[in-house]
Amino acid sequence: MHLRKVGAVVAVLTATLVAAAPATAHRTVSWASFGLGLDDPVSRFAPLAKQENTSKPRSFAPCVNGKAAQFPCDNIDLLSYTPLPELGGAANAEGNDVWGWTDPKTGRDYALMGRTDGTSFVDVTDPKRPRVVGNLPTQTNDPVYIYWRDIKVYENHAYIVAEHTGHGVQVFDLTRLRDAGQDGLVTTFSADAWYDKLSNIHNIFINEDSGYAYAIGATVGPNTCGGGLHVIDIREPKNPQMAGCYGGDGYTHDVQCITYDGPDARYTGREICFASNEDTVTIVDMTDPANGKMLSRTGYPSARYTHQGWLTPDRETFVFNDELDELYDAVSVQTTYQLDVSDLEQPGTVVASPNNTPSIDHNLYIEGRYIYESNYTSGLRIFDGRDVPTDDLREVAYFDVFPAHDDPDWYGTWSNYRFKKNGVIAVSGIDSGLFMVKPRLGG
Repeated sequence: MHLRKVGAVVAVLTATLVAAAPATAHRTVSWASFGLGLDDPVSRFAPLAKQENTSKPRSFAPCVNGKAAQFPCDNIDLLSYTPLPELGGAANAEGNDVWGWTDPKTGRDYALMGRTDGTSFVDVTDPKRPRVVGNLPTQTNDPVYIYWRDIKVYENHAYIVAEHTGHGVQVFDLTRLRDAGQDGLVTTFSADAWYDKLSNIHNIFINEDSGYAYAIGATVGPNTCGGGLHVIDIREPKNPQMAGCYGGDGYTHDVQCITYDGPDARYTGREICFASNEDTVTIVDMTDPANGKMLSRTGYPSARYTHQGWLTPDRETFVFNDELDELYDAVSVQTTYQLDVSDLEQPGTVVASPNNTPSIDHNLYIEGRYIYESNYTSGLRIFDGRDVPTDDLREVAYFDVFPAHDDPDWYGTWSNYRFKKNGVIAVSGIDSGLFMVKPRLGG
């Protein structure tokens, strides 16, 4: 979610909602339902078969005395920076989600970065010298407004959603990138398949073990599931089929679904989803995607907009963030939350862990020992996961892509993706571009 250009409207609406309901009362409210996409139209994007690649990678800048080039940092080096204009798309396009793919045949790494009008494919095999090799314009043929999108990968295919009426789910075969960029030009692609059962989709998650994708937060179409979990069978990657629908707890903003291998032995091997549902963490058994069963829903006193989260490797704790608690004075500084989910039917009490900036938190992911959290104006913050589930998550590194300030606003970074083989992290900047960074961390 990013509301900068409609901030005044959002402030009024959200303040009304917060005042009207206790923090732990459930609200079925989606930003998309207010029509909160960016509202300034741009000209129709006219794709070319090839367009000149003007990308000039910025040079490596180590983090020295709290700065890497002009960017505040601690324990993270800047490898490269590709500005938004060099990623393709309209002149006023902005950045949003980022994911990654490693080609199993060639070993090459690619960052898949969402723009408000399409998706950029960037070869980051040499993270100090990234090359923009491809562009996938937004799916719709209507005059293009700029909207946020989300990207996940399954079996060498990217699945891309956007908060845009008629967009649906784009399916793109990433192996097509093997021949892209060899001549120094950027290839403009079209999707290999298109799933059109719903649209205005906020997010997508894929359980790579089961082959089920979850399109969530949809507001347009006959199969929105109330903005909840719309399940898509993608085991045949280019032939997505609707498999089920669950809206028993209303709108879902983000979700992580796994083939359960955690401590609650009653659910071993089942498809369990951990949903961030605006004012609660809601756990749902989706083993039968047509007959989901809610196992629990857990609120907390400072809930303003339960946004997104990720399970620890031992599956005992769900670490999550709230996108409005900093803005609406539920907390005084950026706060990350932790919930004991070792008992799926009776989770523990939410533990709050404050950090040292006033910024708004956004997407976080956990890899091994560390928590990688993108916090809008204060950048990528890395916490030591060994501190879970205490109220003191120690920050061990950061890289701030928005040096101007750390105020609670929707500028700066949207998300991050860590490449496992080398620990390099792709960081997306809403108003800047694509950063490739490398933490100096042990363990």
